[in-house]
Amino acid sequence: MQNRFSAFEDRLYQRFGPIGGAVASFFVEVIQIVLLSSAIIIPIRYFLIQPFYVKGASMEPNFYDHEYLIIDELSYRFREPIRGEIVVFHYPRDPSQFFIKRVIGLPGETVEVTGGNIIIYNTEHPNGLTLEEDYLGDEQTNGKERVTLGENEFFVFGDNRDASLDSRSFGPITRKDLIGRVWVRGLPFSRMGTFEIPDYNL
Repeated sequence: MQNRFSAFEDRLYQRFGPIGGAVASFFVEVIQIVLLSSAIIIPIRYFLIQPFYVKGASMEPNFYDHEYLIIDELSYRFREPIRGEIVVFHYPRDPSQFFIKRVIGLPGETVEVTGGNIIIYNTEHPNGLTLEEDYLGDEQTNGKERVTLGENEFFVFGDNRDASLDSRSFGPITRKDLIGRVWVRGLPFSRMGTFEIPDYNL
């Protein structure tokens, strides 16, 4: 392999002279590096992870406008989303837009918003259980509705409930809407870190 590249370089020097050959050899090396880097980076960028900038205040105080996040696109190819995970997805009414919200309702469950609370009905709690969300502080969930989720449907909320356009407005999202889960906050450096799934009382 090394001899073949040396012979190729020799032909460059013979054709373009010492200076031209050196320049041509340099550009060949640059092209090789770019191609190799692309072969590594492109699959990671489009199939494993991708960056995401937070826009708006719907996830405050846990995520702020212009924070830089890394989205894990791989996990949901092997498992289902878990309640409490932060996800990025295509806005159902305009798939060109990307939203960030928290998964609250899971497939097959009934989600009821009433009296400032969220009540989850499922096989473990057929009579319903009021969800405790410590990350909200004293904030309540306004609205009044009751939705039973179908197969592959999820009910999502913003953490800043009063400033969030979420499933209370546009309804459940589907499995195919999901891009991935928030994995790492990269910027600002003072808030860099990964995220744990909250402990719920379910």
